[in-house]
Amino acid sequence: MKDAFADYARDCFAPARPILTAAEALMVKLHREFAYSPGETTIATPLLDVLARRRGVCQDFAHVMIACLRALGLAARYVSGYLKTTRGAASPARGADASHAWIGVYCPPLGWVDLDPTNALRVTTGHVTLAWGRDFGDVSPLRGVVVGGGEHEVSAKVETIEQIT
Repeated sequence: MKDAFADYARDCFAPARPILTAAEALMVKLHREFAYSPGETTIATPLLDVLARRRGVCQDFAHVMIACLRALGLAARYVSGYLKTTRGAASPARGADASHAWIGVYCPPLGWVDLDPTNALRVTTGHVTLAWGRDFGDVSPLRGVVVGGGEHEVSAKVETIEQIT
């Protein structure tokens, strides 16, 4: 399994290429080659299936990128949070108005640098970090037990607005 992710990422990591430059190239590659497709996957979809089908949502993009980085021996983490809502944006960010996921990669001497493969950009103040961990399981924004009959579906809509005081 590890080899599939290393093979996918290897062309971005040429010898002597700085880690951040290579990680950004991998981020752009994922953004270009994977379709953002809500409903195609669940948190239980095997990561090799996501890699093969090249479609999913932000958590899939993040998990694939983390798997690629770790397969090459780099430290990477899963980051969970929100994107600031931009009303009237011509091209709204993928993953806005809901929980969002991106990755952090350790780049000496800079330290942790966060990258958003879903939107192909370095994380800025437009990203609101809630937590980071090894994967989605470490930072799930919602946990609990539903008791009762019938089917249940949990949904949420998030709107982040910067307030100036």
